[in-house]
Formats: sequence, C-alpha cells, structure tokens
Amino acid sequence: MVVTEKKGWSPYLAGALSGLLSIFSVWIAGKYFGASTTFVRSVGMIEKIIGPERVAKMSYFIKEIPEIDWQWMFVVGILIGSLIASTTSGTFLWKGVPNMWEKRFGPSKFKRGIVAFVGGVIAMFGARLADG
Repeated sequence: MVVTEKKGWSPYLAGALSGLLSIFSVWIAGKYFGASTTFVRSVGMIEKIIGPERVAKMSYFIKEIPEIDWQWMFVVGILIGSLIASTTSGTFLWKGVPNMWEKRFGPSKFKRGIVAFVGGVIAMFGARLADG
C-alpha cells in the first residue's frame, strides 16, 4: 500500500502573502488587522438584539460601535480563505479530535471541546488585556 503525503501551501508563500496583506491593510485602511476586537464587537451585535439599551450604556461600545466593518469582514475572510486553502491543497479534514490529541488524551470529543473552549477564553482574555 502506497501512502501519499498531502502537501500544504508553502509557508514562505503564505508568509509573504500575509506580510503583503498587512502592509496593504495599513496603507489602504490606516489600521493593523486583528481579530480579538471583532469577537467582542460580534458579542455586542448579538447583545444589541437582546438588550439594546444595555449596549448603548456601555462605555466600550460607545467607543467601539458593534457593527460589521472591514475588520469583521477580514475575520470572515480568514475562515473562507483557510477553507479554500485546505481544500485546494487537499489537506481539508473534518475531524473533531486530532490524532495527536487522541493518542495523548483519548477520543472524547466532549473533553476536547471543553479544553479548546477554555484555551480560547484564555487566549482571548490575553489578547484583550494587551489591547489587541
């Protein structure tokens, strides 16, 4: 049985394209791109639906209006771009528990989900703490 290795994109090409995107972001929009503010604004948009009077009183949302803007679209573009990159390179894999995780911690999707969620909360807290 011959096993063929799936080859992803060149890290040099991906890095160069990311660098160019960063340069054009500052040049055209005058802003650096990021993701943590987008997640906070998304929560603000959801909260505007549930309790608009609360959002209107929050000092953060007076400064950072929760709306769909270029940065929000950038984060959506990351999702779409990563899907395109993985499917065109043949590396797309729909898997709830990666092999490395399964070998070390077992096949539990619930455990993997909890750890991923907690890790995301910690990463988001750190990003927001660093103001970016």
